[in-house]
Amino acid sequence: MIVRLQKYLAGAGIASRRKCEELILQRQVRVNNSVVTKLGTKVDPQKDIVEVKGKLIKYKEKKQYSYILLNKPKGYLTSLSDPFGRPTVLDLLKGVKERVYPVGRLDFNSEGILILTNDGELAYALTHPAKEVEKVYIVKVKGIPSPEKLKILSKGVVLENNYRISPCNIYLLKITNGNAILKIKIREGKKRQIRKMGEYIGHFVLKLRRTQLGPISLKGVKPGEYRYLNKEEIKSLNKII
Repeated sequence: MIVRLQKYLAGAGIASRRKCEELILQRQVRVNNSVVTKLGTKVDPQKDIVEVKGKLIKYKEKKQYSYILLNKPKGYLTSLSDPFGRPTVLDLLKGVKERVYPVGRLDFNSEGILILTNDGELAYALTHPAKEVEKVYIVKVKGIPSPEKLKILSKGVVLENNYRISPCNIYLLKITNGNAILKIKIREGKKRQIRKMGEYIGHFVLKLRRTQLGPISLKGVKPGEYRYLNKEEIKSLNKII
């Protein structure tokens, strides 16, 4: 059986497939004692010797995957650990014995739906820009943006340092205490994208909650709680692949 190097690493439980690609590009991976930097490299698990940061990696194809939906509260990092000792989303997964990884990101002050899994192929598909997986956010911004400003954002804009925002859908849901509650649907997931969009039109984000990721909704899961996805939900996610 010949497999791509990043799939080999993800299958061995090193990290998500995207993170494994980063390790390859960072020259952290060796195959048969030679540094490999090409993402298309293929290996034979039965013959090739693969190392990450000098550690020998044994490939084990996972037959049973875990898929967890977490309602991330504010004040948790979307990472596996933090050098400063801040809480991470893994601290919320009490009772979960499997080693799972966050799919995508939600920043420290953001809330909402986060999927964690050990299925590297699915994680890769959900975060790959070409798949255009829709994400839905409920966003509270300071002040009340005009229809013209929202229209400008919805058509797509270019921010500083050539930071491009693709067209999206934005709806004004209500106004409360002089601030607007927006519903924003995007098909990309750049770092701090929603917050940068608010800054661009002069209405800073006060609160941000992601309520949907692809076909999966946050409904019924309280902040800080999690549940395993059911078979139908897993099937709907696999259609993305």
